[in-house]
Amino acid sequence: MAPIEQDFAESLLHIFDNVLLTEGMALSKGYFSDLSIAELHTLNAIGPYEARTMTETAKILGITVGTLTVAIDRLVKKKYVERQRDTKDRRIVRISLTRQGKLAYRMHSKFHRVLVKRIMDPLSEDERKLLTKMVGEIDNYVEEQYKKYSNGEQYKRIVRDDTEV
Repeated sequence: MAPIEQDFAESLLHIFDNVLLTEGMALSKGYFSDLSIAELHTLNAIGPYEARTMTETAKILGITVGTLTVAIDRLVKKKYVERQRDTKDRRIVRISLTRQGKLAYRMHSKFHRVLVKRIMDPLSEDERKLLTKMVGEIDNYVEEQYKKYSNGEQYKRIVRDDTEV
């Protein structure tokens, strides 16, 4: 690998590691120190608006409903999530964020907005477009690799507005 490619590869790894570490440290020292990164990502998958079913949320996260149930049990105990039975079909369980859950969601979203703002603000419009295109290409490549190694399992990407891609 050429030195410039090695530098690029190392930078990508550092970015990935440091974003996760920084999120973890910010959580551990902040108001939401009782949440793990995985729990925060579960809150993001539920989203701040309408209640989701357990099945929808598990699908977004790429986990089983049983695994999600364990996570939701913890989040209910911590008062970040509430469960409701569907009024028309009692078999369906809907989950939604409590006021505290919505606050955690907003704080996590702010972390990402500040990160993007810090990176994008110094750039011209053309540089922003180029950077966005390049990051999109990296994302597409990683998605292709995921599909290649996941035995055909569907790749899930959670985006800010809580829609699944």
